Amino acid sequence: MQVKSPKDSYVIMNELVLPNDTNTLNNLMGGRLLHWMDIAAAISGQKHCNRIVVTASVDNVSFKHPIKLGDVVTIEARVTRAFNTSVEVRMDVWAENIPSGTRVKSNEAYYTFVALDAEGCTIPVPELVPNTPEETALYEGALRRRQLRLILGGKMKPDDATELKALFFAAQQ
Repeated sequence: MQVKSPKDSYVIMNELVLPNDTNTLNNLMGGRLLHWMDIAAAISGQKHCNRIVVTASVDNVSFKHPIKLGDVVTIEARVTRAFNTSVEVRMDVWAENIPSGTRVKSNEAYYTFVALDAEGCTIPVPELVPNTPEETALYEGALRRRQLRLILGGKMKPDDATELKALFFAAQQ
């Protein structure tokens, strides 16, 4: 099985916020941003897997800063961990007003994708090996995030979430 670095899946996607992308307050519509994020994350997942990937889950996406008409949206996506047939992709979203020279972080999120073969069946994905302290922290946190997703989706019992339980027991001591 092939081994890859997070840099192999790094994607930067830029979009210009046009009138058709905004609500009546001239802010980017949340659904349009989620659409763009899904595209960037899918490209990142496909680069890692060398396969078609489909969205399996989207974690909480909070809107920290409005993105205005005319802003340039930059979405940075990268695979943080590979599991058996799935990958977790982290995204950071930036809004830049070019005339004023301001750039602010607007959103961050984690999406999960599953790799599929030509018949639409799940297929094993390449292993991911982190190289930097930041990549290692994201990699290690991915297992806890995965366990939380599985619990919330009814696919894992809380008692089986050993990584999550370890967090709570460590906090109590």
